[in-house]
Amino acid sequence: MKEPPQKLPDARGLRVLILRSAFNPRIVDGLLAGARSALVSMGVAKPAVTVEEVPGAFELPVAARAAAESGRFDAIVALGAVIRGETDHYEHIAREAAAGLAAVARETGMPMGFGVLTVASEAQALARSASGPGNKGTEAALAAVAMVHVVRRLGKGRRRR
Repeated sequence: MKEPPQKLPDARGLRVLILRSAFNPRIVDGLLAGARSALVSMGVAKPAVTVEEVPGAFELPVAARAAAESGRFDAIVALGAVIRGETDHYEHIAREAAAGLAAVARETGMPMGFGVLTVASEAQALARSASGPGNKGTEAALAAVAMVHVVRRLGKGRRRR
C-alpha cells in the first residue's frame, strides 16, 4: 500500500546552516543539492541558507557547536560521507561524528538534521546521495525543519526560574 504524501513543514523565515564535509565531495555534493532543494521547497529564502565547509565528518560537531552557540541559525543540517575502508578508521569517525552531533543538539537545543552517510561502499553512498527519493540530504533538511517546529511547540509555556 502506498503511503499518502506528507505535508512539508513550513520553513519560511528560518535561517538554516548547512555544514558540508569536504571529504568525498562527489557524494556530499549530491547530499547538498538534496538539502538545498528541500529547504527551498519548504519556503526557506535562498539568502537565509548558509553553507560552510569543514575538512571532514569528524570536524562537523565542532562547527555545529560554534554555529548553535552563535544564535545566528534556527537549524543545522550536517552532511558528510564516511565509507568503510580496510581499517577500523571508518568506525571511529562515523561514531564520533554521530555522537558529537547528537551531543551538540542535546546540549544546545539546536534542531539538527543528520545527513552523514555511514556506508560500506561508494556505490551505497552514491545511491543515497542521488537526486530524487531516498536522498539523505533531503531527509536531513526535512528533519531539521520539522524539529524547529517541535522544539518551538514544546518550549511554549515553559516556566521561567
